Amino acid sequence: MERILPKNTTHLDDWIEAFYHQINITNPSELDLLDIAYRSNLKVEFLNISSRYYAGTIIIDNRLSPQEQWQDFGHELCHALRHEGNQLIMPPLFRELQEMQAKRFAYKFCIPTFMLRKIKAIQPYNNFTNEIASLFNVTYEFASDRFMTFTASIKS
Repeated sequence: MERILPKNTTHLDDWIEAFYHQINITNPSELDLLDIAYRSNLKVEFLNISSRYYAGTIIIDNRLSPQEQWQDFGHELCHALRHEGNQLIMPPLFRELQEMQAKRFAYKFCIPTFMLRKIKAIQPYNNFTNEIASLFNVTYEFASDRFMTFTASIKS
């Protein structure tokens, strides 16, 4: 893989890249939620309830596909590493802010910009999105949304 795009990154992109480098992960093949949780000293449980972060544990819904579990892990990891407070008692607007941040974080964590930049684009778009979904173990819809925001960011 080689870098094919200029480096325009956000603070979040840079934070995620530094996080991955700190735990010695540099390639999509190394993206494994249990391994990342272990390297981050976090506990993960797979239960028959919706995914959430609670009392120091990331709970992942065991009814989801592996791709959806990875995506939920990214979302809940944001709460674990970057958020404070109990969402059940915080003001609604603050909870909404945290949820928006966790959603954005999940896209950039599950398909990190520094890794995405190394992939040579193949045409047509649908094939490239399929390749991203497969390489990063996410759903097609998630890969499509991430790729759209990624390409929009390099145009601006």
